[in-house]
Amino acid sequence: MQFTRVWICARRRHHDGVLLGASTKGRLLLAAPPLLDPNFARSVVLMLEHSENGALGLVLNRPSYEETVPGLEAWEQLVAPPSVVFGGGPVDTDALIGLARAEQPSGEHGFAALAESPMPSGLGTVDLELPPDEVASGFSGLRIFRGYAGWGSGQLDAELQLGGWIVLAAEPEDVFTEEPEGLWRRVLARQPGRLAWLANCPDDLSWN
Repeated sequence: MQFTRVWICARRRHHDGVLLGASTKGRLLLAAPPLLDPNFARSVVLMLEHSENGALGLVLNRPSYEETVPGLEAWEQLVAPPSVVFGGGPVDTDALIGLARAEQPSGEHGFAALAESPMPSGLGTVDLELPPDEVASGFSGLRIFRGYAGWGSGQLDAELQLGGWIVLAAEPEDVFTEEPEGLWRRVLARQPGRLAWLANCPDDLSWN
């Protein structure tokens, strides 16, 4: 990914109480302006894994025009609005990943809870090859993502050191928002102090 150093990030040694070098699992990564890679500009990434071996997350604010996937018709009835497949990231775009929130998972297989302390409660990945009624009951949200965002060993840590990402706490409504296009600005706007100012940052910084 390509990006340039941003003053508000480069001068911070931590984000939302998270020291640089610590795992970002369960938190949001917000692309700091200006991040030049079109795959990630103004993106909001929910981090599912982050260790010394690498990192993996799902982009939450890239709805596509893909409304249906052959073989997943039963799952599509449970998708939270907007009822489309989301672009989870540029890696392995043939892969489909289900992310759901369920209060009462049914059965021993198919729903893998993401039990990390910063992770929104009840969130888990779903085995989309199984029928929905064999996996969970009482879904309060479901997203289907095509592809994911991935980093090799040490790659994300280097990008964080350069100020390419802002690490912030996730709230339950972030994952299944009905207005994903405005998520980047909304997450920044709810932050304290100067960080909230970035919510009004224009897409083209030459306008500033």
